[in-house]
Amino acid sequence: MPRLIVVGSGIAGLFAAISAYRRGVRDIVLVTKAALEDGATRYAQGGIAAAVGVEDSWELHAADTMSAGVELCDREAVGVLTREAAPRVADLIDLGVRFDREYGRPACAREAAHGVARVLHAGGDATGRHIEEALAGTVRALGVEVRDATFVDNLIVEGGACRGVRLLAGDELEADTVVLAAGGAGQLYASTTNPSVATGDGVALALRAGAIVADIEFFQFHPTAFAGPVGWHFLVSEAVRGHGAVLRNHGGEAFMAQYDPRAELAPRDVVARGIVREMVRHGLANVWLDATGFPHGEFARRFPTIDAHCRRQGCDPERALIPVSPAAHYMMGGVWTDVWGRTSIPGLYACGETAATGVHGANRLASNSLLEGLVFGSRVAEAVAGASGVGVVRHPEPEPLTLGRDSRAVPAARASIRARMWQDVGILRDGEGLKRARGTLARWAAAPPGDEVEARETANLALVGWAMAEAAWRRQESRGAHHRLDFPTPREAWRRRQFFVLPSYEPPATVFCGAGSGRQVES
Repeated sequence: MPRLIVVGSGIAGLFAAISAYRRGVRDIVLVTKAALEDGATRYAQGGIAAAVGVEDSWELHAADTMSAGVELCDREAVGVLTREAAPRVADLIDLGVRFDREYGRPACAREAAHGVARVLHAGGDATGRHIEEALAGTVRALGVEVRDATFVDNLIVEGGACRGVRLLAGDELEADTVVLAAGGAGQLYASTTNPSVATGDGVALALRAGAIVADIEFFQFHPTAFAGPVGWHFLVSEAVRGHGAVLRNHGGEAFMAQYDPRAELAPRDVVARGIVREMVRHGLANVWLDATGFPHGEFARRFPTIDAHCRRQGCDPERALIPVSPAAHYMMGGVWTDVWGRTSIPGLYACGETAATGVHGANRLASNSLLEGLVFGSRVAEAVAGASGVGVVRHPEPEPLTLGRDSRAVPAARASIRARMWQDVGILRDGEGLKRARGTLARWAAAPPGDEVEARETANLALVGWAMAEAAWRRQESRGAHHRLDFPTPREAWRRRQFFVLPSYEPPATVFCGAGSGRQVES
């Protein structure tokens, strides 16, 4: 029986597996539904935030993270994230990631809502690909068992603890510990920067097993995706605006200063809403990003991947404006964990975009996503290996999510889910739309899924989408990425996180958790 199963092969899952191996855990199975390198990490352009500059500090990074999260970040988790950023970046360098350098030092770029330049890139705008390749290569070199093209259908929970996973093929894999690192759920939306594999599988697995989820109403929309055909939109990195590109409307007007004095460098939720309002105001399908003021050759040098994509679409960024519009980008909520990645179910851990560690609050600070996977992937490994200093888990008190069984429920087409989410649980929300969405998605989520991978993915999307709509309907305010037209301002009564559980599982009062760590866990 393997000691550790890791579900997912992005930065969080790969680094958790590598870190666990380095801490002496040898019986590891890494399960991924696609190829080992085929996840969202490889498409990350914006880089990884870390206080490595001489004028920076982890305290400044923490302050920027807290500010972007609009008073909902977990202060302890943010401290962990920012203090451990530089050592984890050093780990990546040791594993072969070559970050860009200028004048003999790491090249630090500035992005929206960062007070200083602290974002590291590799290969210009190909940071995620460089990290993914280095980590995947290390996993193979270590001899970690990899099961690719393998879909996890359910978690095995026995005696109040997670004991393994059940595969769609019918096999069961038992383990002392399971780590969910299955990425996000961008495919919930009609327009997204996420690849097709981002179907919320990790959160859906945890929900069905009775784990607590948190912050599920907060989904970040990236302001600037290349406005091509509906579907998976190509990301135009935050760093382009950080380097001086300007958003313009159809009349050539730089409009963002009308919505926020920070203009293009405002937090992502502010910029995304500003763009949507400008589109509605003028009846536009998109706005435009102007990088024509860059010195000759600068755009292609700094952003080679974006430059190549734009040119394939017939747009020369040196001479023409880039058509952009917002797209679903990052799930800030997910499976609740403590700062060691432990969930409310003993033996079950989560990290990366699947997890809700509390570091993002209501609005993720740009380039903290790769960092979160790195830092908490390492911490999960430390906890699993039984390192000292890992104390008790203190669960929040969750509210119940009631998903009734409706005989009228019919399986939903994925396009229907994506259209409903985009219309009613998107950038701008209201009570009527959320009520409609939660009813429709509840029926779809209650429908029995088919036996194929795509059908199970669609069922996962319906379940996660319903939970998001329910949480958004309950939160009667606007805060960060959650903006309600009927409650347009933050409310003091809602300066709190929401925790939910499907009441199908009752944890014992006290159990032992982990691979022989002897750490006590309290409910």
